[in-house]
Amino acid sequence: MGNLGFTEIMIILVVGLLVFGAKRLPEIGASMGKGIREFKRSLSDTTDAINQMPEDRQAPPRHLDSPSQSSTGGEPKRLSQ
Repeated sequence: MGNLGFTEIMIILVVGLLVFGAKRLPEIGASMGKGIREFKRSLSDTTDAINQMPEDRQAPPRHLDSPSQSSTGGEPKRLSQ
């Protein structure tokens, strides 16, 4: 898929104008811009929250079950017996 040239962009704009009309195109563009800004803002807020997490609040280390606790060998544990 190549780059879009001037003629391809003009064709897309004319088709959009014909489909949505002259009054709706500015509204659609504004709502798309707001959506993109909100997405970028939430993405940056999330990365900031992850980067500012204190060292002592990290998840506790996971412990694996010791082999001595498993009585069935390699079989999975049954929840109801």
